[in-house]
Amino acid sequence: MKTASIVSGIVFALYAVVLLLQVWMELFSWTIFVKVTITAGVIVVVVFGLAMLYREYVEEKRMKEEKYID
Repeated sequence: MKTASIVSGIVFALYAVVLLLQVWMELFSWTIFVKVTITAGVIVVVVFGLAMLYREYVEEKRMKEEKYID
């Protein structure tokens, strides 16, 4: 989960910079900017989803090793 937080934080920070530059200097056309926005959102959601799945897998494996569950 720590790695997912770092990756998501980096993506979020980079997106914030791009957002400010887009508002003040219009780096990209607005259609490209919308695509970048959607892509950044998808990356953050997927990274957190994979981190949650991995954490669940590790916890279940630990519980099986400690005989809490079959």
